[in-house]
Amino acid sequence: MQGARRLFLLQGARWSAALTASSLAAPASSAGTVYPFSLGVASGSPLPDSVILWTRILANPLDPSGTPPVALAVRWEVAEDQAFRRIAAKGSATAVPELAHSVHVDVMGLMPERWYWYRFMLGDAVSPVGRTRTAPAPGAMPSMLKLAVASCQHWEFGSYAAHRHIAASAPDLVAFLGDYIYEWGPYHLQHPQRVTRNNESFTLDDYRRRYAQYKSDPDLQAAHRAAPWIVTWDDHEVANDYANGRDELLREDFAGRRAAAYQAFYEHMPLRLPRPGSFARVSLHQRYDWGRLARIHVLDDRQYRSVQACPRKGRGGSNAMFAHECAALQDPRRSMLGREQEAWLGAGLASSRAQWNILAQQTLMAQSSSFPVIGTGTNRVWTDGWDGYPLARRRLLESVLKSGASNPVVLGGDVHTFYACELRPDFARAVSKANPLVATEFCGTSVTSSSRAQARTLAHVSNNPHMKYGRSDKRGYMLMEVTAKGLATHFMGLDNVFDARSGAGVLASFRVADGRVGVERVG
Repeated sequence: MQGARRLFLLQGARWSAALTASSLAAPASSAGTVYPFSLGVASGSPLPDSVILWTRILANPLDPSGTPPVALAVRWEVAEDQAFRRIAAKGSATAVPELAHSVHVDVMGLMPERWYWYRFMLGDAVSPVGRTRTAPAPGAMPSMLKLAVASCQHWEFGSYAAHRHIAASAPDLVAFLGDYIYEWGPYHLQHPQRVTRNNESFTLDDYRRRYAQYKSDPDLQAAHRAAPWIVTWDDHEVANDYANGRDELLREDFAGRRAAAYQAFYEHMPLRLPRPGSFARVSLHQRYDWGRLARIHVLDDRQYRSVQACPRKGRGGSNAMFAHECAALQDPRRSMLGREQEAWLGAGLASSRAQWNILAQQTLMAQSSSFPVIGTGTNRVWTDGWDGYPLARRRLLESVLKSGASNPVVLGGDVHTFYACELRPDFARAVSKANPLVATEFCGTSVTSSSRAQARTLAHVSNNPHMKYGRSDKRGYMLMEVTAKGLATHFMGLDNVFDARSGAGVLASFRVADGRVGVERVG
């Protein structure tokens, strides 16, 4: 067995040695060359003394056959300076075909709260240089955390200009809240393209190709090179509106499809996870401390959730209906996170000594009713979101309140709309001592994916007094500045999502003061 491994590595070394020096000048996203780092590099999951580095060996994003089916020895370096004169750590990692020649390196022994530069080498080829940083030491109080937040980047619906602006903003950290890929669409390297529902992903090779397509984009690669990322998934990394072990089509073989999708997600993300023995389950919920300033609780609301209530006949997935038409919505056993993750979150909130507690999760948490919330008793719900799990939502918010965690702030995505909201256990009742404000919520729009007309969003805002702002006609991202005194959130909107060189500007800014719950618009 050991001899076979050495043979694999020798064959890989011969292949990498065949890379020409001229290939080093090839753009990271260009196809048809022998440059092995066509998908760029990334880092993520920062701790005070370590960070995860990622790359995948692939010459052509649309053709994995160019990489030989052997193990490859990939070298890596981390430096204290961009010129790599002061090497902080270095080593080698094995890229195996069983994991699509992806590389995950957990670089340990680093100094806290410090920027580093990193790169990979294979033969004579050198990857693009990425910049990453470690988290502050546990007892430190950093002056600020600059956090960029993004989600929902359907390839065919626009350019990735938002990622170019994220990179230019030089964040400390990027949080991506789901729908990194969409499981369907044509395969092209140029985008946007005409939206056509075809080539849906079902197999591991399908999902790998989809990730390679998306990660070929130079602006997305730039955002990955700019800062470490923390990531979670939503539905489209697997299948639209899937819940736990069930998809829309009620396919009997869905468990195999989900495992393939989970494996492809792991292979393409800078995740701090032990290599799973099986991808049938992947424990994705994690928490990250930014010194004493912030604790970020990263949630998974897909893998463990109860299936959607009252689906359409013969289908799984979501439905839209009046709440009184579906008695299952009031079943206290139903959960969005699963009881184990609920308990994990409660423990993480109760033990937190951070000044800000940020829940990074997938979708809008605030109730979003088509009718006036208070006084009518009428509510039309979309069952895939938190409105479809009202008792689980109330349980979560009561847990946040009971924990005493300081300054809770909820982040969301999924609905392709900017929202600024105030959260309370019972949205059908006005704020009172018995029904207090619990947390502030900021929900981001999509990087590209389309949304509804702004007039409909304004109607929702007028019907839901806890919604203080809504904007659905712009694509973009959120940029947040967290300090000891307050948290500022800027909704950044693109001028034109179809233009890769589009400008971006602040649509609205909000501030949450330390020790207060609620949305205060500024500027």
